[in-house]
Amino acid sequence: MHTIDLESLKYPIGKPEIPNPITSQHIRDWITILEEFPEQLSKLVINLTEEQLNTPYRPEGWTVRQVIHHLADSHHNSYIRFKWALTEVKPIIKPYYEDRWAELRDSKSAPILLSLNALTALHQKWVYFLKGLTPNELQHTFIYPDSNEEISLAQNIGIYAWHSVHHYAHINSLKKRMSWK
Repeated sequence: MHTIDLESLKYPIGKPEIPNPITSQHIRDWITILEEFPEQLSKLVINLTEEQLNTPYRPEGWTVRQVIHHLADSHHNSYIRFKWALTEVKPIIKPYYEDRWAELRDSKSAPILLSLNALTALHQKWVYFLKGLTPNELQHTFIYPDSNEEISLAQNIGIYAWHSVHHYAHINSLKKRMSWK
């Protein structure tokens, strides 16, 4: 295996860069990523062995299995944040400890099909929901309590499109480095 710096292993596609302003084309492109992601992820991981699923994508990183379960957990949380932002005024969201969730039994040992199926169903519902948002609704926001950062729904679509591609790249890069089929 050739040497790769830790930063490129952590951020194989770079850190998220959400444009300002966000155009309707950005929104359409990001929704397309979210729409296609579950199928692309499934194709990427469905034939991996148990040993491969239990391989960290980088030193000190999560295993492939943990990444897949993290995606389901994270995207469910995000979907709920969209609902809060549309039904409350600037709600303060409930953050969660992703690292602790990744250490729970289901994240470390559950069959990946559980999260792949959950992602497929969630993304179908989420994409249907997102395609119906008006320009005004895309400007609704929620607040991260730790930083007081206000995130619009338009920004959050971009963040989760990036998140999908980011974790896909973690797994895909590992497969390439390890010469897995």
